[in-house]
Amino acid sequence: MIKYLQLLIILFALCISLNGQQKGVNRDTYQIKISKTDELIRIDGIIDEEVWQRADRAMNFRRVQPTDTGFAVAQTEVMLTYNQKNLFIAIICHDPNPGRRPVESLRRDFTFNRNDNFLVFMDTFNDQTNGFSFGITPAGSLWDGIQADGGTVNLNWDIKWRAAVKNYNDRWTAEFEIPFRSLRFQEGKREWGINFSRLDLKSNEKSSWAPMPRQFPTASLAYTGTLVWDEPLPKSHPVISLIPSASIKLTQTGSGSEDVTIKPDAGFDAKLILSTSMNLDVTVNPDYSQVEVDRQQANMDRFELFFPEKRQFYLENSDLFASLGTEGIRPFFSRRIGLGNPVVAGVRLSGNAGQGWRIGLMDIQTADKDEIPAANFAVGVLQKKIFSRSNITAFFLNKQLTSNNPNLTDEKLGFNRVAGFEYNLASKDNRWTGKTFYHRSFYSGENSDRSSAAAILKYSTQYLTASLNQTFVGGGFISETGYIRRKDYYEISPVFLYKFFPESKIIVNHGPGAKVTYITDTDFRLTDRTIQILYSFEFTDRSILTAEASENYIKLLTPFDPTNTGGDSLATGTVYKWKEGSITYTSDMRKSFNFSSGFKYGGYFNGKRLTLNGEFNYRYQPYGSISFTTTYNKIDLPSPYNSAELILIGPRIDLTFSNRLFFTAFVQYNNQIDNVNFNFRFQWRYAPVSDLFIVFTQNSYPGNLNLKNRGLVVKLSYWFN
Repeated sequence: MIKYLQLLIILFALCISLNGQQKGVNRDTYQIKISKTDELIRIDGIIDEEVWQRADRAMNFRRVQPTDTGFAVAQTEVMLTYNQKNLFIAIICHDPNPGRRPVESLRRDFTFNRNDNFLVFMDTFNDQTNGFSFGITPAGSLWDGIQADGGTVNLNWDIKWRAAVKNYNDRWTAEFEIPFRSLRFQEGKREWGINFSRLDLKSNEKSSWAPMPRQFPTASLAYTGTLVWDEPLPKSHPVISLIPSASIKLTQTGSGSEDVTIKPDAGFDAKLILSTSMNLDVTVNPDYSQVEVDRQQANMDRFELFFPEKRQFYLENSDLFASLGTEGIRPFFSRRIGLGNPVVAGVRLSGNAGQGWRIGLMDIQTADKDEIPAANFAVGVLQKKIFSRSNITAFFLNKQLTSNNPNLTDEKLGFNRVAGFEYNLASKDNRWTGKTFYHRSFYSGENSDRSSAAAILKYSTQYLTASLNQTFVGGGFISETGYIRRKDYYEISPVFLYKFFPESKIIVNHGPGAKVTYITDTDFRLTDRTIQILYSFEFTDRSILTAEASENYIKLLTPFDPTNTGGDSLATGTVYKWKEGSITYTSDMRKSFNFSSGFKYGGYFNGKRLTLNGEFNYRYQPYGSISFTTTYNKIDLPSPYNSAELILIGPRIDLTFSNRLFFTAFVQYNNQIDNVNFNFRFQWRYAPVSDLFIVFTQNSYPGNLNLKNRGLVVKLSYWFN
């Protein structure tokens, strides 16, 4: 029955897609021409070269927020040129409002809504789905990211490029130099999709060159204009970059009286650009010790928490792998690889194969460590664009144990494979989006249902957002290289949001929302139900207030301790119903001091729960910020179950002495896991994408701060072209 229902919704989504593809934005309306130059361009932020005076200009930026009508008050001008090796961009950001330009720090990949900034979004394959983004603040902080899924920007991606900024009383200007070898594009083409975005916090205004409906981020590639080249883009020759690294690690465990273990190490990454649209990445003995520590979360859930991937090797074209499935059903989750045991080597081929085809192949080998056996992880993805912005995807992934240690292997669990097919819907105007898929796992053992499937459809306008999500995961569906939040269930979840836009000097918009989540087992017996209603206000100072009420129903399928502190568990099969309400508020992020806070109170299983959370930030621009995050949960349960006061506190100091020298001090106290974590991270970017890291981490028991473990890492890397 479920599979028939899925098929009907898939057919419905396809019909909507075919209809939706007929409407959209005319990219020919907004065009900017680019011509080649032989003039030497000094990247100093001063727009004084002759080529800029002759260049075509993108002007007359339009407002996106707080309203998407009319021209921006803070106007922007953009010019482009290029030579054999580099793309150059010059910008002039006019500033009609006196006063200091808000910036948070000098750190790379700044937080968008906390900084005045200019961004460019480039659809280099003209598929309105994948691209690149570059940006800058008035303080010279850089932004670079890779775009996927129609506009999502992954800022963990870094490449070599240069930019400089110059500030004046009535404007600020900047120049970019982006090497073609750092981009991926189709050779022989004469057009790219392109758009420019400006956020001016003093005028409380976001604007773009090609008009953008306010319900979408300016990164949306469905609404780009066109960059017209004066001659076809040239072919590229194979180019290799080497990034060797060396590190030394000092570790100590126990009470602190144990010996310190010293371990020198070395490895390298290599990037071979095979063409303008295809690259091969290789990693040997990689060291991820410099990756920023995860922010801890209070675990009030029955299921595993999710943390994002930050390691550089997995990021370029990562949407091919990481976007498989949907939230809570990810057949491939790269964080499963190399966290418990070390990666020996890995290779990845990814890119655009022409005619709307994209390919991704990855193979990674890990080694034995403690009780975790060595394994090989292989994944292959093939994607084909259809209609204007939609695509179909097929994939296959395999985890194979390769350990020679018989104590670490089990013939019955020696392999785990998953294959699947997906259809990703994106209408030309981006109003209709969605996904349908069918996945199946293969392994030795039980014969219960090994499939998972979903049908998701969403409709968005500036006033209305409505979606319907249906998912199914069989009890035998296993993906050891994935993130599968739960199994053996069927879920249907409709969502409705509406916004009113009054003529007001205080309120930008306000409106109600509702969400229902209904989950059964695969025999359609109810296990979970949540009904949520909310009302939200967005004010002209960019602050947001939301009130929410919910009713919950849960039938436990396994024993569960609601505090996750190791106390007595509620029994399997018991049913719980409760109601709760919450209020959240986010202040004006333009201010030097800003905050967000939340209050929730109501029932919780067979007891009561009070939750208070907040994040407080103070910036001393442009040299850094101090932040303080906290979550407090007071859970009262009847005897014999544990009541608890769970506290998570995370003060953080972020210092940016320059745009090359950074220091972060981060402390996390979490009494739920009885731990205090200290993390101190120093980074010196002494050359483009080349770094010296010094990282100290310590975990201790609260109260007496007795040591659990500590480590010091010094790592040096250099990017050779």
